[in-house]
Amino acid sequence: MIFQLQCVGGSRLRYSIQRLWCGQSWATVARYSTDLDGDRITIGDIVMRLKKPKNLHMVPQKYVSYASDGTVQLSQSTLHHLRWMLQKDLLRQDMFLIGGPGPLRRQLVMQYLELTQRELEYVALSRDTTESDLKQQREIQNKTSMYYDQCAVRAALHGRFLVLDGVEHCERNVLPVLNNLLENREMHLESGKFLMAPERYDKLLETHTEEQLEDRGILRVSEDFRVVALGLPVQKYKGTPLDPPLRSRFQSRHVSPYSFLELYDELHQLTPNVPADKLKQLLSFALTLQETDESIQLPDFPVHNLGRVAQMMQTNPALSLHDVISTVYPYESTLKPEQQKRIHELFTSLQLQRVSSHSVKRITSHVEGDHINVQLNELQLRFPSGSTSVSKGNFFVDLEHQRQVLALLLQTYAVGDVCLVGQKGVGKLTLTKQLMHLQNQSAESMMLYEDMTSRDLLQQRVTNSEGDTIWQDSPLVRAAKNGSVVMLNGLHQLNRSTSAVLQRILHDRELQLCDGTTLLRRDRYQALLSQGLDDKQLKERGLFPIPESFRVVALAEPPNLESNKNSWLTPEILSMFLYQKLRPLQQNEEIELLVQIFGEVQPKMKWMLTLAQILRTSTDPMLQGLSETLSTRQILKLGRRLAAYPDSDVYELLHSTFLMKFMPSLLRARLEQAMKQAGIRQSSNHDCNANNNKKTICVVDNKLCIGNTSMLLSELVLAKQSKVPKTLFYETFQHVFLLERLLQDYIIGEHLLLVGNQGVGKNKLIDRLLELMRQPREYIQLHRDTTVHSLTIKSTLRDGQIVFEDSELVSAVKSGHVLVIDEADKAPVNVTCILRNLVESGEMMLSDGRRIVPNGYSGNSSNIIKTHSEFRLIVLANRPGFPFLGNDFFAALGDIFSCHAIDNPMPDSELYLLQQYGPNVPIKTLQKLVNAFGELRNLADEGLLNYPYSTREVVNIVKHLESYPQDSMSDLVGNVLDFDRYQPEALQQVTKVLSKHGLPIEAYAKEELETLRLKKTLQLDVQRYSGLGVLGPKIGKLDPKNEAHVGGNTWAGGSGGRDTAGLGGKGGPFRLDMDHQVHQLSDEEKAEIPEEIKRAAREMNRKAFNQKLEEIKMTAHDHKIYAQFSKPNGKQVKQLKAILEAMETKSKERQWKKYQTHGDLDDTRLIEGITGERNIYKRRTEPYPWSDHVIKQPNRVKLVVDVSGSMYRFNGYDGRLDRQLEAVVMVMEAFQGYEKKIIYDIVGHSGEGWELPFVNLGCAPKNDKERFEIIRMMHAHSQFCWSGDSTVKAAREACSKLSTEENYGNGIVVVLSDANLARYGIVPKDLALALKRGEPKVKGYVVFIGSLAEEADQIITEMPDGQSYACMDLTKLPQILKQIFTSSLM
Repeated sequence: MIFQLQCVGGSRLRYSIQRLWCGQSWATVARYSTDLDGDRITIGDIVMRLKKPKNLHMVPQKYVSYASDGTVQLSQSTLHHLRWMLQKDLLRQDMFLIGGPGPLRRQLVMQYLELTQRELEYVALSRDTTESDLKQQREIQNKTSMYYDQCAVRAALHGRFLVLDGVEHCERNVLPVLNNLLENREMHLESGKFLMAPERYDKLLETHTEEQLEDRGILRVSEDFRVVALGLPVQKYKGTPLDPPLRSRFQSRHVSPYSFLELYDELHQLTPNVPADKLKQLLSFALTLQETDESIQLPDFPVHNLGRVAQMMQTNPALSLHDVISTVYPYESTLKPEQQKRIHELFTSLQLQRVSSHSVKRITSHVEGDHINVQLNELQLRFPSGSTSVSKGNFFVDLEHQRQVLALLLQTYAVGDVCLVGQKGVGKLTLTKQLMHLQNQSAESMMLYEDMTSRDLLQQRVTNSEGDTIWQDSPLVRAAKNGSVVMLNGLHQLNRSTSAVLQRILHDRELQLCDGTTLLRRDRYQALLSQGLDDKQLKERGLFPIPESFRVVALAEPPNLESNKNSWLTPEILSMFLYQKLRPLQQNEEIELLVQIFGEVQPKMKWMLTLAQILRTSTDPMLQGLSETLSTRQILKLGRRLAAYPDSDVYELLHSTFLMKFMPSLLRARLEQAMKQAGIRQSSNHDCNANNNKKTICVVDNKLCIGNTSMLLSELVLAKQSKVPKTLFYETFQHVFLLERLLQDYIIGEHLLLVGNQGVGKNKLIDRLLELMRQPREYIQLHRDTTVHSLTIKSTLRDGQIVFEDSELVSAVKSGHVLVIDEADKAPVNVTCILRNLVESGEMMLSDGRRIVPNGYSGNSSNIIKTHSEFRLIVLANRPGFPFLGNDFFAALGDIFSCHAIDNPMPDSELYLLQQYGPNVPIKTLQKLVNAFGELRNLADEGLLNYPYSTREVVNIVKHLESYPQDSMSDLVGNVLDFDRYQPEALQQVTKVLSKHGLPIEAYAKEELETLRLKKTLQLDVQRYSGLGVLGPKIGKLDPKNEAHVGGNTWAGGSGGRDTAGLGGKGGPFRLDMDHQVHQLSDEEKAEIPEEIKRAAREMNRKAFNQKLEEIKMTAHDHKIYAQFSKPNGKQVKQLKAILEAMETKSKERQWKKYQTHGDLDDTRLIEGITGERNIYKRRTEPYPWSDHVIKQPNRVKLVVDVSGSMYRFNGYDGRLDRQLEAVVMVMEAFQGYEKKIIYDIVGHSGEGWELPFVNLGCAPKNDKERFEIIRMMHAHSQFCWSGDSTVKAAREACSKLSTEENYGNGIVVVLSDANLARYGIVPKDLALALKRGEPKVKGYVVFIGSLAEEADQIITEMPDGQSYACMDLTKLPQILKQIFTSSLM
């Protein structure tokens, strides 16, 4: 039997076996009999004899296309690649195919193996791949640990092709375990056996028998064994670089996309009814994008997906090319504006119109036999029916926009897998459920998260009742076997390396599983049946068909275009799916939605809809970022609340929804302005409701009443009573008001999120609410090391068997208890994100394979856990931002909860609360404490204090006073304030406030407390002394190794010693910090130093100080002048440094690294530990530079100062120039030491120019002398410059130039000006436009300083909200700059 290979687009190549055409790329396959051992394949001038495969089911099928006459159809490009592979195969060389993302390289290998009838071993590599996945894996069978050969070993022993797909995803030092196998065809196995090269093995057979060699564990590697690696070039695509020794063992081949004519012929054969001009336009667009300049950074166009969208065009000729292109290349939702502009230009140049397809008026579906017919207007789509249970009726409001997206979604679904992209809360899940409803089936739901492993996606290893290890299918695999749909929720969360294992099932409909089974596309399975194998034989060999009805539907959020983080939509993931975009609803659409759900829309609801549209359509990036918080999902929540409680205050609801209390002041001001624009204003009794309405709590006739809200109480069974919390709770008016709001949300079925500072009573409020409602509670506290596994189940080892026990979460779901999750902000967001699916749809997959389903689910299975109707989730978290260093839980998941901002009690409520804790404490003392700590909290809100003092601190003081009234207030405040003992500026500010309110803390404020304490004679007196006297001051020796020295008097820079320069000791001449931990001697011991030693130390100190000034060429007089500008802002400098240090600490947090041979036991790998594997630990390490974790880019700051003549002219009047110089010194001192975190420059503007350099980029001043020179130059310029104003041009140039710079994070421009614009005819509107020149990359701010208050106020009214400040009180200029930096950088 003779086959002919045809070159697509060229003439058919005929041949005979005897005649070879040299120099021309063509191939022959000649088969003379059913025995292939006499057959051979010829490609061009390369000939190879074929061997009959021993395992036909392991030979790829249906990768080569045949014409109706039996002619093989391959393009010229394919034949050239196949000829090269044939050469390498004959030379017994291993191959590495490198090229762009997509299935082309893998399919090329499969075509080669099919033509040459070679058997395949395949492994998809990822960051989770370990040595045991390649060599041997242990399993427990009959309570015995046994080794099972894996892909590399099987391929070597049986002469198969080993395909390593995704080399760039594998972590370094994993693949080098194959080096010896690649080079010498030898490998040592964990079982003690040894793979030996065939030549050496055959040589040993001359002196040994096969049985003897086998007894010694020596196994022969087949001479037919080959390795083909597939990888992306890491220079362009992110990944692990190739290890040089590994690279040297391969022969490489670059596989580029096919030519225009080859692709056109392929598409034309696939879809002959599509007009040729449309196919050519489509191809022109795709290939033009492939050849764009790399500087534009456009993702690769997935050319291989053109066949799918061409099928869509054949089915529906009315589809517009724009819709078709957007389906395969979703540029509108994934690319930045400048990149979208390039796409639009390409549309124009190719004369393609950017218009949508015709509107669909109705969508219906009905079952017809084993198919589902879906009608879109006159267009009929035919789908194979699945085998899963039919889904229940889905409540779906048929809106115009949703219908059009659903119509495109159905057409996309008909030809392949689809990803629905949309912001949080726009209805992705609802639309997917309607898609399933039309398909008359249910979807397997799978929530994705960042820490998910490649095994989690496919199969999990568990133990059965006998203790043997078995593999359990994931929802994805179950859906593939059953022919149903799997919904991958949260594709944007999945690590890019993990997602790579999906490529083969999405591209080829094939999948190799961990338990050795293989899933095949239905027609490939049928091909094996037609070659003599029956269904039973294939099942016994682990082969299962994937029905045609199987689909993958992924849900994802669009990439954050403003973030510096790499987009999750990499070229690889882009190639896996077809895409549909779901935009947020417009106001009229949301009104229609609310009308159909709730009936008439109240005016309050219309105000919120107006606000939502203002946020979504705003050009302000800050307001746009807030639009997701007021998504359609959140609007429905608010609508449900207003329908149940019409008297609810809209401002209060939005205040909680946005957590406005905890917003940075700039953002809060902009939101307030937007709310006023929407007609939403703060009511006159805001924050006073709790006091004006004397709400009470009572239980009457088994009915709980809190204020005006009531709830029937159920009888609690005895077994559950122990779960109901009991807490000491004093019912203040404010807390009763909060309890009523929480009860209202609970009654209407909402899950709750409480966010607040520490010590404001979040836990007490919830415990009291549950106590009143008689609701049992399950409690779990999260932390840094919380994992998805530990959150959902508890795994233990019992009698050699892994037993999974329910976590508190699962227990609450089963029994209908309330689950309280505390400290939610401490856990990684990629862990807590799994709660989204549970709250949104009532579904969750557990680590042991069980599945939580919503209440009312109709199916029954041992792996199903039905959610109890009374289950609720209440989450407690600290507020986002500084000084709390947790993760922003609210930003990640706040939209699915009913949110409540919990603040400290108002004065009257707090006073009442303190009276309950301290009934014998004088009321005046309590009043002073309330007023003083109230002011401290206000200072913290304004950014003047870093620590937010809470009610908890005041309660503890009052408790102490109640029990020990004789103790002084000075002693008591130390319990709270001693944390700030080593922050003198903060401590001074706090003690000043406490003293101002009449609290007797003079002893503490004057640091006389220790003296007063010493005057008291106590029964037990413990004093710590070093026991060593001082001899005299000296500098000490400098340690070249800079090791830490504690005590003693030898080394300079030591700690807790004597005589030498250092820290924490006594008798030294001056302080010397060598970056070591400080060991502090007591003040009493320091006070005992003789006076002559003190005097000598002071003299030496002055000498060293003068020497330091000489080193930096700064006179004592200069230093005194500089100190006048530096000292006034010492407090702000330290506060800014504290904020920067917190940022640094958070960014340096290490990541868990799994598969380690030492460290902490990984509870997800207990089974591997039982089997005997060693890499069952995890430990925290720095992430690899090529991993997905973002390498933080520095922030970029440009300070534009006003050095015009008017600054000098009016300095004597209001000190404006001096205050500006103080602010400049504050910036330079605060940023010192954080050059890797913040890169800044300072330029000036005056009548002589708009970009006068004072501090150049990367040349920040290093000492006081250099900083003094800078402010002296500013002063001199202002004194001698020409008159004039360059404010607008300076702002425009600064923002424009900064926006063109690369490799930085946040961009901030701060312009200082004395607002003297009218004098020079400058229009404020021009300044506003100038500040927006760099958006969205650069944020521009202007601060008006000076005495022209009226002009400054007038200018601010015409400036963007939150971007302009009038600083008439010039002492607040440094504070304003600190506020700008804090809100922008954090």
